[in-house]
Amino acid sequence: MANVTQRMNHILQPDGKTFIMAMDHGANFNVLPAMKDPKNLIRDVAIAGADAFLSTVGMADKFADSFLGKGIILRIDGGVSYLGDRSKPMQIVATAEDALRLGADSVITMGFPGSRFENEVLSNLSRVVLDCHKWGIPVTAETLPRGFEKADDSRTPENITFACRQGVELGADIIKTEYTGDQDSFHELVESVYAPVVILGGSKKVPEEQLLQEIKDALDAGAAGIAMGRNIWGHETPAKYASAIAKLIHEGCSVDAALKEIHSKTI
Repeated sequence: MANVTQRMNHILQPDGKTFIMAMDHGANFNVLPAMKDPKNLIRDVAIAGADAFLSTVGMADKFADSFLGKGIILRIDGGVSYLGDRSKPMQIVATAEDALRLGADSVITMGFPGSRFENEVLSNLSRVVLDCHKWGIPVTAETLPRGFEKADDSRTPENITFACRQGVELGADIIKTEYTGDQDSFHELVESVYAPVVILGGSKKVPEEQLLQEIKDALDAGAAGIAMGRNIWGHETPAKYASAIAKLIHEGCSVDAALKEIHSKTI
């Protein structure tokens, strides 16, 4: 049975970087029409240069061939949707054994210190880590102070750093979090967190140049890469966008070069 390091090497490339394409939104949010055809979208982005995918149980089960052998990080929490009242926290809905059966290289769950559900969510993260490490499965933690609840201090660099540090203290092997907004504070975060840190994209549509510059800044400050989805699969040419991002992450190309890649005639 593969161990944690072997599976981590299926997500992180030899340069220590990774481009994780987030495709797990459909479990909780309405993603139509942009992700109407996930089978071909996954394959196109895999060819374009994604190293791994955040996947739902359904996608991992139904479209295994489309991932083309790339890393799979399985979303194992759920039980809520955008139609609900959000009065209860997400639950753990899949096990380590389920992840192995579906061919996953890692699982992902939330870590929301300061949220009204912090006891349940952080306890879930702790149990998932202990369970998955028995099977050699690394755990990715999506760590955000106060979760998705609005508060003046929910996204300060200090609180984002704390949330990420707490994630590794609970045993997470990869941290997914929000960019702090500037290179100095993000470098401090990376230096304070003893696991690879990847930045998320968020729910808002961001102009290409702005998103690419944020990725570049985060990489220069020590990020291991990204775990983004909506801005990529919602783009008019997602494969070209993915190709540009892959070159930004692994080849260190400039933002201008990445923009040219997006608008080139061929991938």
